Amino acid sequence: MERAVFVTGGTVGSGLAIAERFAKEGYNVVITSRSGERASEAAEKVAEKYGVKGYGYALDIRDEQRVKDIFSDIDKNGLFVETVCLNSADMGFGNDPAKGMPMFECSIEEFQRVFETNLVWNFMIIRQAALRMKEHHKGAIVFISSNTAYRAIPNRVAYSTSKGGINAMSRALAVDLGQYGIRSNVVLPGTIKTDRWVGMGDKRIVDGTLTPIGDISDFEDIANAAWYLGSDEAKNVTGTEITVDGGMTCQLYPQILNELKRKNMD
Repeated sequence: MERAVFVTGGTVGSGLAIAERFAKEGYNVVITSRSGERASEAAEKVAEKYGVKGYGYALDIRDEQRVKDIFSDIDKNGLFVETVCLNSADMGFGNDPAKGMPMFECSIEEFQRVFETNLVWNFMIIRQAALRMKEHHKGAIVFISSNTAYRAIPNRVAYSTSKGGINAMSRALAVDLGQYGIRSNVVLPGTIKTDRWVGMGDKRIVDGTLTPIGDISDFEDIANAAWYLGSDEAKNVTGTEITVDGGMTCQLYPQILNELKRKNMD
């Protein structure tokens, strides 16, 4: 069987960059999206660009049978999903990214939806992949989490909590699945230069002025971290995390605060 990478939310942004990074190294690609059409288009473009096989599938939460059917179809196509990258997520900000979902306004249904997407749905996918990995005594699970799992931001209680759950789930899987040659690790991005981030304009709170390195992440930064953890380059790495946020979480406070304080004192 030929090896493949399975990327959720792989039609744009970090997900697409991850699919391309693995395809560049010769992996066939399986891309999922809520839109089957977009998933197929993205997979075909990646396949054509890098000379690999590409498959796209529609996949939404709350449908375990659909997950099982997709992996059965992957089996029929002679592919072994050696690496799973769980990139897709419910951001938990409601209808306004700048405002988020204040705790007292966040409905129980919205809170549950974030957990269903970011935890339960991922578990459904991992279990089907792990059943195949177990047979090959080889496999890698890569979660795309968030530095907000450790450093909360306002009005993202569901999102931050779910990402903390992802980190815990990865460690648990590292322990449970290690005996089968399966590794589990996490990439923790900070702010990324997404279309949504660009579109927020003056409402943006985090940018390069707040990070020690003076910049925030491009999609390729996340893809490179996912590639390391999902490939044999990290064959003895499991149950760990890589933070990709320009140093945002390593500091006690952004240095720009010192500059602002000095200006106020002048």
